Amino acid sequence: MASGKTIKKILIVLGSPNSETGELSAISKSRLDCCLDLFKKKSLVLCTGGWGPHFNTSEHPHAHYAKKYLLQKGLPESAFLDFALSKNTVDDAVKAKAILAKIKEEVSLTIITSGYHLERVRLIFNEILDGYALTFMGVPCTLDKEDYDALLAHEKKAITGILQNGLYY
Repeated sequence: MASGKTIKKILIVLGSPNSETGELSAISKSRLDCCLDLFKKKSLVLCTGGWGPHFNTSEHPHAHYAKKYLLQKGLPESAFLDFALSKNTVDDAVKAKAILAKIKEEVSLTIITSGYHLERVRLIFNEILDGYALTFMGVPCTLDKEDYDALLAHEKKAITGILQNGLYY
């Protein structure tokens, strides 16, 4: 890479549940805290998450609460790209791609999700964002065994569906 081009680093934080009043779940906060750890000057942040019965039924999109959390932790307003107002993981990638298409500089992307979600995120983002330099971060989360096992079962089923049927977007 001797071109001398500056590569813009973009952190994409995938959405996860929040309460009806907008309180972020522990899963959400763990992803956002990872974003804070990885953030460097001149990095950009793309928060995903709109509304959906399984993750956000509040007044504002999930990405709004994610950005508010990051701002309260010291990230500058200038670091944020438009929200990807998505309703699921495939939609995260599709809507992020549309936002990224507006950026004229070369970019490298770090997609931040939870460890249990990482395999499916890789499948989806590697297909939809083919051609981008991608790095994936799977953040540990603290859930009780029953909840964690339910999430793993959901992921296994979703991955099987992708492998058997491909992605629809």
